[in-house]
Amino acid sequence: MVQDLLVIGTGISGLTFAIKVAEENSKCTITLISKNDINEGNTRYAQGGIAVVRNLKKDSTEKHIKDTLLAGDEGCDPDVVKFVVEEANLRLDELIKWGTAFDKKKEKLHLAMEGGHSENRIVHYKDQTGKQIQEVLTAKVKTFPNITILENHTLVDLITDHHSKTKGNRCYGAYVISQEEEKIIKISSKITVLSTGGAGSLYAYSTNPSIATGDGLGAAYRAKVQLEGLPFVQFHPTALRDKVNGNVFLITEAVRGAGGKLHNTQHEEFLLNEDPRGALAPRDIVARGIQKQIQKQKEKFVWLDGSSIPKTIWKSRFPNIYKTCSSIGIQLPQDPIPVVPAAHYFCGGIKVNQYSESQLKGLYAIGECSATGLHGANRLASNSLLEALVFAHRAAMDCLKSLQKPLPDNAFYKALPEWDGEGYSKNNTLEDVQTLREKLQEIMTDSVGIFKTNKSLKQAEEKINDIYGKVQQLYHQNELTNGLCELRNLVSIAYLITKQSQEIKENRGVFYNHDYA
Repeated sequence: MVQDLLVIGTGISGLTFAIKVAEENSKCTITLISKNDINEGNTRYAQGGIAVVRNLKKDSTEKHIKDTLLAGDEGCDPDVVKFVVEEANLRLDELIKWGTAFDKKKEKLHLAMEGGHSENRIVHYKDQTGKQIQEVLTAKVKTFPNITILENHTLVDLITDHHSKTKGNRCYGAYVISQEEEKIIKISSKITVLSTGGAGSLYAYSTNPSIATGDGLGAAYRAKVQLEGLPFVQFHPTALRDKVNGNVFLITEAVRGAGGKLHNTQHEEFLLNEDPRGALAPRDIVARGIQKQIQKQKEKFVWLDGSSIPKTIWKSRFPNIYKTCSSIGIQLPQDPIPVVPAAHYFCGGIKVNQYSESQLKGLYAIGECSATGLHGANRLASNSLLEALVFAHRAAMDCLKSLQKPLPDNAFYKALPEWDGEGYSKNNTLEDVQTLREKLQEIMTDSVGIFKTNKSLKQAEEKINDIYGKVQQLYHQNELTNGLCELRNLVSIAYLITKQSQEIKENRGVFYNHDYA
């Protein structure tokens, strides 16, 4: 098939992009690829909200810009920060127009406080903002007849000049695994958009779903597209210590914004020794402070004390957290919650311009898989959903213009080769894949996590290279499975994070090497 647009990933960025294009041009053909069920992905797990300046009596775009730059620790692009913050209300109003509900107080949007913000500016829907957005966008995207949705498909590789035997420095679509048909198919497209999220599954303890395996990042790397800032992996400070149904459960930063305090096992507010803002300091400071405290004490967690938050607020504002904690015997508000940091968000990714186009023509990246310059060395809380909305809009408008420019004809796209790598087998059992994945997670968690040293990075590189060799052997000697495809991406991104980490000679934002302390 030859499509005008191929969008890989169905979170807030991919869905918003597809809706935008379809609204502007009903004749534009769009194929939307979802790795799992269309509702599954990082977006639905976002509890906090969207950072937007709404209360102009107390807040201002200048304050939001300043907070973002401070959190990013001199790593942000000031021009990008400025237009993202300034365009925020337009994008939020569109989301509301499409049917997204947000909590209100006296007919006005309720604005919550989160770490690193100088004012209350987080627009939210209880503690399930991402789920609300995901469901609304999913319903809307299904109303467009020119959008084809393919669920249970996984990106294998991008189609580039390497495949077409041309020299145009262009992307022409992608090869994807159809998990249901058990084969690898070619989807030719004039423009390809990656909205595939990050690679939180590189770490043993992550707030991301298990499908967050850096598929877009890995494919872009193999296509020789520039990736930058990968060592800036943000760890969310407060994940529930005990997994729930096998998954890491996030405790939103808004709990601390509502009055929750962080205590060590001696009931001390230890973070005040790290930063005067205490539990409401930016995430990098809070996560490091917690990890340092855990290393000092016998217990491998700290307490999040929400006893000052009335039960009525817990039930109305944080119903999902209240219900989940209750299910494992934590009775809020009187019981403190045991929390630990967990890998949460990639601040770096595929380098893009201000319209989300990569250096490879015809390839765009939006959302967590991109490096826009907004987050710098540490993302300010609730700026990620905002970034997705702003850049999805900008990318959509730019792609519509690009489709009007001279492009190869359909005959060229149809002539692109079918996948010539190994076949696909859903039933092929490769026990080594899971073993190697767990080993990789162990290496990254222990040696390339919140704290690093030059020695740990060098040791990690050697171990990752060994795993890479084994993955390559599996790839060439076995039929390609979904699990092997994921592992192939994970080991590539692990290698890049480790190599880029060795090139950084100072501590900034979420990056912390003990040797530069």
